[in-house]
Amino acid sequence: MSEPKLVDARGGFCPGPLMELIATLKTLEVGQSLELLSTDEGSTADVPEWVHKVGHKMGPTSKDAEGVWHIVVEKAK
Repeated sequence: MSEPKLVDARGGFCPGPLMELIATLKTLEVGQSLELLSTDEGSTADVPEWVHKVGHKMGPTSKDAEGVWHIVVEKAK
């Protein structure tokens, strides 16, 4: 897998980070991934639910020391 495309949605609130993720995924080729940066705790539930629903692949999710969530998604179709 290549280096994920970075989507910086820090400071946004639901559904903003998810909408930014969806818009960016549309620009990627199958097999490419993105890393969403979000300070909205809701993203940790919203993103995996949407990814599962539409059939993409979840990568690792982590929270850094500054409280930013790093959520990786791979485009599957």
